[in-house]
Amino acid sequence: MATTTSLGEALQDVRARTLDLVSPFSHAELERVQHPLMSPLDWDLGHIAAYEDLWLVHRHGGEPLLRGDLADLYDAFETPRDQRGEIAFLRGQDVFDYIAEVRERSLDVLDRVGPGDGTLFEMVIRHEAQHNETMRQTLFLGGLPGGRPEPLADGAPPHESWIDIPAGSFAMGAGDHGFAFDNERPRHAVDVPAFWIARHPVTNASWMHFVEGGGYERREWWSAEGWSWKEEYDITHPEGWTADGPADDDHRPVLHVSWFEADAFARAHGARLPTEAEWERASTWTQEPLQDVGAAWEWTSTCFDGYSGFRAHPYPEYSEVFFGQGHRVLRGSSWATEDRVRATTFRNWDLPVRRQIFAGLRLAKDVT
Repeated sequence: MATTTSLGEALQDVRARTLDLVSPFSHAELERVQHPLMSPLDWDLGHIAAYEDLWLVHRHGGEPLLRGDLADLYDAFETPRDQRGEIAFLRGQDVFDYIAEVRERSLDVLDRVGPGDGTLFEMVIRHEAQHNETMRQTLFLGGLPGGRPEPLADGAPPHESWIDIPAGSFAMGAGDHGFAFDNERPRHAVDVPAFWIARHPVTNASWMHFVEGGGYERREWWSAEGWSWKEEYDITHPEGWTADGPADDDHRPVLHVSWFEADAFARAHGARLPTEAEWERASTWTQEPLQDVGAAWEWTSTCFDGYSGFRAHPYPEYSEVFFGQGHRVLRGSSWATEDRVRATTFRNWDLPVRRQIFAGLRLAKDVT
């Protein structure tokens, strides 16, 4: 059970990480659009605070918004990413003053009203943690410090091998107790046929072999939509690579590949991407656990939708508006994901063209 003390400490911990993340940069760098796909970092900071003020101070505490005039400006649906660099978001010291004052109000509400069942506080804490990862994506695309993982310690490359998962039924999704996002529920029984899944995710070295073997030139390995996208944007390697190859260690799981690229790689190796259900079953298969989970988000073949019996909570814009829109599910977590967000039931999602995510893949095969 979350307590006033534990939630207050968690709020302060995630804020300390947010401030540490942006501390190396000037006000000019924070307000600049680092990449057309991403928000200015100052917008992210203001959005974090506006979200907190809405849910903890206004909805939970019953107090007016600190800055009601900012509600639409920091609403992710009212101001799409391609517009955020041009609007009058808070800049410089103003945004830091705003996030500090909102935090003071939230802690006052926590002391005065209490945490309730803790759901809204946990949601706000995790929302800020997730935006820290999003901001690291911005740093990566902008070529700024903090956008890449630390170098690997010396070690042997992962041994390529497969885990044989037998057919069976398992309980998929989050249970009734504890915090979970709405799209993780309800927990439900799923029958999964036998399959093989790779013990390790695909590495930079393996992807380099794919590139050198004509992976971006062999039409037969690509879906029609994926090939059209690749040709239109002249995609020849993962985001962030140069003509010489990856900037990261050869043995690190590959990052910044789209679903289209992941699908083509799997086809080239006589394999496929796992379904979401296969991934979750394998991640809880204690006899032979998956390795390197948490180094990179892993694309699955599943389109993002709600489970049968889904109920939006506490607002439909978190998940429901994305259902049936062509997004693909990613599972696991990445090097940039904070521990509080990591869970075997957590469902990430994005469009199949997206490459800013710290995303890679793990192969699967049918048992024949």
